[in-house]
Amino acid sequence: MPTVLSILAHPDDAEFLCAGTMIRLKRERGWSVHIASMTPGDCGSVELGPDEISRIRRAEGARAAELIGGSYHCLEERDLMIFYSAVTLEKVTRLLRQVRPDIVMTHSLSDYMLDHEVTSTIVRAALFGAPIPNFLQDRGVGESVPHIPHLYYCDPIEGKDPLGREVDPGFCIDISAVIDVKTEMLSRHASQRDWLLKHHGMDQYTLAMRNWSALRGKSIGALFAEGFRQHLGHSYPQDNLLASLV
Repeated sequence: MPTVLSILAHPDDAEFLCAGTMIRLKRERGWSVHIASMTPGDCGSVELGPDEISRIRRAEGARAAELIGGSYHCLEERDLMIFYSAVTLEKVTRLLRQVRPDIVMTHSLSDYMLDHEVTSTIVRAALFGAPIPNFLQDRGVGESVPHIPHLYYCDPIEGKDPLGREVDPGFCIDISAVIDVKTEMLSRHASQRDWLLKHHGMDQYTLAMRNWSALRGKSIGALFAEGFRQHLGHSYPQDNLLASLV
């Protein structure tokens, strides 16, 4: 079965950035869906300790993925401490060889926080290494994948780089027909409402997601959309598989 995998920094990042497209791949094309976060969101509370909020957020991630028949994975790094290292590269490579995706989605190379940017770099490196039989061959990370999967970068948060410059998508996917399901997925991350209000000054986070999706939709004449850019460097797939599917 063809498979799409998102590897993003925190629980609920996928629900903000790419879940609508994943829903369409599942419902319209019968694809298997996997949602992974690098951390369990251990800093995502001002009231609960890291272990307790991590437990809650892992469960929320699993419930959100379950809504669309997907699977959730947590790679157990820690918030604000995602670094490019042998350990993180091995974790992502292991996941890639386990899930064996056709399409991978990750953060923009340039985004508002380093957890997002470093995750993007790790995913890109792991995708390059996953098809190489000798890469981590002594670590028991599984059989190499047949080729580098298609790699797509989601929009940065608010469509801006760290200097506030707009980052235009390469293309957008219409998610109008599945926006309510995407909203329900995000709503299952209930622990984040209070956190985002207190730390980011942002209430009604599902409304914020819908407003951003509406802005992207307007650019293509749709009610709601998600923006992506494809990694087109040497040896990565050059055809736009995602756009051709949905």
